[in-house]
Amino acid sequence: MQTEYAILYGEINLISFVLIGIILRKTMGLSRMMAQRNFALSIAAEMGFFLFDTLFVLINERIIPMGVLTSGAKLVCKELYFYCTGAMCFFWFLYFEHLRESNLVQNKRKVRLACVPMIGLIVLLVVNLFTGLLFYVEKNGDYHRGPLFILTYALSYLYVLVSCARIVIGSIKKRKVNNKTLIFLALFPIAPGGAGLIQFFYPRIPVACGVMALSTLVLYLNWIDELISIDPLTGLNNRKMLIHHYDQWAKNHSEGAKIYLLMIDANKFKAINDTYGHVEGDQALKNIADALRMGCKELPKRANIARYGGDEFAILFESSGMEECEKLKTRINEKLREINEKTNVPFELTVSIGIAFSSGTLTLKELIDDADENMYEEKEKNR
Repeated sequence: MQTEYAILYGEINLISFVLIGIILRKTMGLSRMMAQRNFALSIAAEMGFFLFDTLFVLINERIIPMGVLTSGAKLVCKELYFYCTGAMCFFWFLYFEHLRESNLVQNKRKVRLACVPMIGLIVLLVVNLFTGLLFYVEKNGDYHRGPLFILTYALSYLYVLVSCARIVIGSIKKRKVNNKTLIFLALFPIAPGGAGLIQFFYPRIPVACGVMALSTLVLYLNWIDELISIDPLTGLNNRKMLIHHYDQWAKNHSEGAKIYLLMIDANKFKAINDTYGHVEGDQALKNIADALRMGCKELPKRANIARYGGDEFAILFESSGMEECEKLKTRINEKLREINEKTNVPFELTVSIGIAFSSGTLTLKELIDDADENMYEEKEKNR
């Protein structure tokens, strides 16, 4: 019976190991963004988690005979298992912080402070080799939890709890990322965290590795979806999502409803790039994107904000009339001025905005052409 259990445990973990190994292979080189590096590191730590968990069970059930080395091998497996658990949670934490564009990952002092629980876990694991405070293995190979065993989970899961709390609080205060993404990130750790707790209380139930592998697959698929639909520089939707949003509205809108399009173009953007370089040019585009997000917060219905291409942006939303659009236009200009003052850009950054609307009779191209025409009229006035 023990042999069958060990083989089943090993098979589940092996399938999980192969699955996330494929994900890691697909991830490598796909993006050099720091967020995705942390995602890859979390997967690597997860593979270590699976490996040492499996080895411990196979040694414990004598599928892998170790003789006099059994107690030492089991102790080393558990030490590395809990180290990988902490590393996995730590890199998940950093990945989430990068996705929500947190100031934490931009501040080296805060990143060092975030390392404290992980460093504490490493120190405890080293001390445990000599004291058995966390766990120990008797000479006959019997494994036991020590008086401070709970810390092996507490220090690791602290990152998960803090991530969830910061994502929820950040969504309420700033709403910098779209709500769908925030909800996904906030709920993501629940499944692997719950599986870990089940295995904490019932160590012989092999659920943790399988659930973590499936959760990682979901996270990977979400990331791929974002790569396809999100502009990497500004974090806004790309043109593909703008087209999709309009097509969905055109198919499902109620009778008499109107959708408005604002086309936004940065004034004298080529001169900014030529004079101050592409780094400042990228910052200018980010400032415009932030102004669009902030300006749209007061709209009664959620808007689709997209980077249409280059220095051109678009906002698509259902509205009651032109007055609301003019108010939005004013808010965008005001927010952009505030952001420019706050970031101390060394140039004048303004935008021209054109407005057009459709009741469902126009194609998106026709709607864009109308908005573009109005935008270029305003650009001429600004000149």
